[in-house]
Amino acid sequence: MDIQASKEAESYTEEISVEAGDVALPQLAPEPPEQRKRFYLPLKYKFILTCLLACAWTAFSVWLSLNWVRDLASVTTMAFAVIAITFIAYVPGFMNAFLLSSLLFDRKPSRRMLGTYPGVTILVAAYNEAAAIRDTLTSLARQEYPGLLEVFVLNDGSKDETVALANAAIDELEFPEGMTVRVLDFEVNRGKSAVLNDGLAAASHDLIVTIDGDSWVKRDGLRKIVERLHSDPPDTQAIAGAVMVRNSRRNLICKAQEWDYFHGIASIKRMQGMYHGTLVAQGAFSIYRRKSLEQVGGWPECVGEDIVLSWALLKRGYRIGYADDALVFTNVPDTIRQFALQRKRWSRGLMEAFKAHWQLLFQRRMSTLFIWWNVCFLPLDLVYTLVFIPGLVLALFGYFYIAGPLTIAVLPLTILWNGIIFRIQSRVYRREGLKVRRNRGGFFFYALAYSLLMQPVCVWGYVAELIGLRKAWDTK
Repeated sequence: MDIQASKEAESYTEEISVEAGDVALPQLAPEPPEQRKRFYLPLKYKFILTCLLACAWTAFSVWLSLNWVRDLASVTTMAFAVIAITFIAYVPGFMNAFLLSSLLFDRKPSRRMLGTYPGVTILVAAYNEAAAIRDTLTSLARQEYPGLLEVFVLNDGSKDETVALANAAIDELEFPEGMTVRVLDFEVNRGKSAVLNDGLAAASHDLIVTIDGDSWVKRDGLRKIVERLHSDPPDTQAIAGAVMVRNSRRNLICKAQEWDYFHGIASIKRMQGMYHGTLVAQGAFSIYRRKSLEQVGGWPECVGEDIVLSWALLKRGYRIGYADDALVFTNVPDTIRQFALQRKRWSRGLMEAFKAHWQLLFQRRMSTLFIWWNVCFLPLDLVYTLVFIPGLVLALFGYFYIAGPLTIAVLPLTILWNGIIFRIQSRVYRREGLKVRRNRGGFFFYALAYSLLMQPVCVWGYVAELIGLRKAWDTK
């Protein structure tokens, strides 16, 4: 499933200015008549129906597994059998059924063009990005955004030629009229959150976009993420863009991550955005309203600054959305070590978010379900690592107490879920003029072995955070 940009979207509706006095105000274009005529089920009823379907599937799973529980309890204990099978089968089954139902009910409001486009400040955090910073700036130079743009390359004490190459690119590239670009060079490495906060303090505009220093933003990505922010409900304070893999052809681990971003991460964000609570507006490509950033004190000093910031916004009752067609392509870790360090950092970031904003567990809103969902990640990963993986080894020797025939019973739902999200994502790509090509090797690694690598690494991250090991950025 290697992704190739076959063309860039070239046609845009003519901009129409709507003025009040001397100030041009953003105004949404009329919604298409077919959108208004379409049957609409209120979101809270979609949520209730989806929960009921997921509970029904879970109840069916419990009934189907009664013999499995008894067999495992006969060689261990009933408590061990119930806990193990709960986190091997019941909880993942509920999550997959809920996700599948949500995707089938997803009918978000259409993204509409604005009458005039507000100014945007783009913060590009960079640490040792000499290999990629020119490409990132090139993608920004090609943006088709009909408004003022301010770009700050925030050098966080890089030890390579990041600053020199960024300045050279600024001198050589042709940036569109209305875009200013400059480097803010911080000679001492202080961490990503520190330079982002400095960039926020220097920003001239009320909309703030963050982009990683090794990312390629699609030509219309910035316009579409701004439009999504203004098309979503008025309490929306941030939008997560759609992050895809750029270096997928490099090796097998990159090919597998392409499926993870294309299927797993994209579908989770789509589902969370549907219920008004995307849990992570990731640093690789997201937009925020400046006022809300300042209300929560900007980016916190931690390794998971993007998730902790996102949860701070959610705790204030704000909404975080998802723009599935605002695309950025990023370089993912291309070695097992880099991949492990990245996922370890993500796990530590989740733990930091819980420590800082545990009150979200008790908010009365639909997205609270996903906070509790994340509570389950620790026991899920622990049971998978310490019980299911050994169970796979036992199954190779003919002992099917943990991994056996009933494990295969989840395959139909998994296949259905993958088929639906593939269809949804492929439709997005076709609209964007992108081609989805075959990546069979990456898919089989993703389907069969990816969790065997990722979930033990996540456990490593949880333990590192719980016992207070030294924190470092490690990798992107």
